[in-house]
Amino acid sequence: MGHSELDPHQQLDAYWMPFSHNRYYKQHHQNRLLAKAEGSYYWTTEGNKLYDALSGLWCCGLGHRHPKLVEAVKRQLDVLDYGTAFQMGTPQVFQLAERIAEAAPEGFEHVFFCNSGSEAVDTALKMALAYHRARGEAHRTRFIGREKGYHGVGFGGISVGGMVANRKMFAAGMLQGVDHLPHTHNLKEMAYSRGEPDWGVHLADELERLVALHDASTIAAVIVEPMQGSAGVVVPPKGYLKRLREICSKHGILLIFDEVITGFGRMGAPFAAQHWGVTPDLITFAKGVNNGLVPMGGVIATGQIYDTFMTGPEHLVEFFHGYTYSGHALAVAAAHAALDVIKEEHIYERVNTLVPELERVVHGLKGTSNVIDIRNCQLAAAVELAPMEGKPGLRGIRVFEEALKRGVLFRFTGDIIAMGPTFISSPAELQRMADVLAESIQAAG
Repeated sequence: MGHSELDPHQQLDAYWMPFSHNRYYKQHHQNRLLAKAEGSYYWTTEGNKLYDALSGLWCCGLGHRHPKLVEAVKRQLDVLDYGTAFQMGTPQVFQLAERIAEAAPEGFEHVFFCNSGSEAVDTALKMALAYHRARGEAHRTRFIGREKGYHGVGFGGISVGGMVANRKMFAAGMLQGVDHLPHTHNLKEMAYSRGEPDWGVHLADELERLVALHDASTIAAVIVEPMQGSAGVVVPPKGYLKRLREICSKHGILLIFDEVITGFGRMGAPFAAQHWGVTPDLITFAKGVNNGLVPMGGVIATGQIYDTFMTGPEHLVEFFHGYTYSGHALAVAAAHAALDVIKEEHIYERVNTLVPELERVVHGLKGTSNVIDIRNCQLAAAVELAPMEGKPGLRGIRVFEEALKRGVLFRFTGDIIAMGPTFISSPAELQRMADVLAESIQAAG
């Protein structure tokens, strides 16, 4: 028998699953083994069809197995599988960097490739440190992240991140001298906001307090997700990101936008920076750059940052950093195809058309039992549930499982149900997604 023909009940134990309840899953894996995908849907090994309500893990906005992306990768395999990444390049990777830089806000001119959002964040943090050192300000070593922030799972990312469960086991290995802005998740002031909350811009002024505490001369960079995705779609208050930009500019601090979730379509624009009209100094990306087809991430830098490194003898390496798979040929081929599809299928326009539909259907769940908040931000939304007494997170799991029975795959974070539909979804699919969520919340009790 081939591997795909093995009894799935006999092959679960060896795999240590990421960010998963391994013991629970291996006892309750019915309807949770994926066999194939097409468009906005998965099929399980039992043959059940699931609407993909989170676009994979925020990465497959164009739908699964888009024929143009699949064909691009197949074509690439006929020519070149892997091209060595150091001291060599392919025409395609240089072309891709140019296309991404052109899609970014004005002033962004250079792209450094890696393989994931986690690697992109660590790359951006290293760029920030090295940039200040190259400018003669090596004393700028401190990073400021944000509570509830998620910046991947590298030691740099969990250091600036603010999700307690991701940090507590690894405190001994985290970066020193990191501080955090307060999060902007306040149910008392913001519950059931449609889009950006009116309350909370003052929370950005906490950065001034941290600057006063540590002194601006010690701070290298501030890093935030424009929209906090992994924490459960926490939406920035009106004017919040602009205020962060003003404070960073005032004190010579770099501002890094972690756009791993928000880049390449989710915000109805190439990047959240353009959606909100706020320009950072570095942008991290991954996921949507090639629709999740082949692992890829990267950092987009301004011309000023890049040029600061381009000093000294030309035969020497300017930035001692990189990965074996930086700009991998298959990932590059998929990314070129994804950018083509975004343009040819008018994806940003399609997303903006769906935004009011998503807002309408999710806010229609207000009043459903145990729902305590509903949030939406462009083509992302979350429904927050009251936890079961003494068992936080259990209601979220039960809703997730009830929805699987009804043909929808959601993402749960504790007792928050997150949604990030594919960009190719129809209004009818969004309505059904919301209807299934309502039924699942009721059934979960």
